[in-house]
Amino acid sequence: MSLFMDIHHVEGGVKAGDVAAAHEKDLSTQSEFGVNYVKYWVDEEAGKIFCLVDAPDAEAANAVHAKAHGLVADEIYPISAEG
Repeated sequence: MSLFMDIHHVEGGVKAGDVAAAHEKDLSTQSEFGVNYVKYWVDEEAGKIFCLVDAPDAEAANAVHAKAHGLVADEIYPISAEG
């Protein structure tokens, strides 16, 4: 498993409550793909969502979003927990 940070860009902003609901759907879907969504952060005004995910690969992480609610990440980066 590897850590990834995914980034979503939502035109016009986003509401934290909507992101929380989508995250709950991720949590109920993630085991099917061997993924663990660890934490997320929201910048409502900028329309940015950041998700920290432990996954076998970036495709598996995005597959959870796709199946759970259809809001796949615009960007996804491998990250290191070290440091």
